[in-house]
Amino acid sequence: MTGPTYDDRSGASEPGGEQYRGAGGRGAGQDPGAISKRTRVSGMWVASIAAVVVLLLLLIFILQNSERVKINIFGANPTLPLGVALLLAAVLGALLVALVAGARVVQLRRTARKMARASR
Repeated sequence: MTGPTYDDRSGASEPGGEQYRGAGGRGAGQDPGAISKRTRVSGMWVASIAAVVVLLLLLIFILQNSERVKINIFGANPTLPLGVALLLAAVLGALLVALVAGARVVQLRRTARKMARASR
């Protein structure tokens, strides 16, 4: 027999003592070297690629909507390309949502601290 042998009681192989999962587990029936583990670096690569795709789509959106429009924002009246104006509105909306969500998180943490103190 050329491959690793498996101990039925522990699930460990004889040569390296690696643990293998049974049927239904991740890596069941596969060579242990063929199982790729997710790492922070691989996650960053995926996130970077996704960010580049989103930025590319935003660039295409802005270039397709280049007609200049006049907007009124906090007393200023700039003339911007339509795509930039819409992107600016989306960013300001996201900041507003983040502000409200941050305030709610602070409120929940404060309540959790009070409850923890009361339970002591």
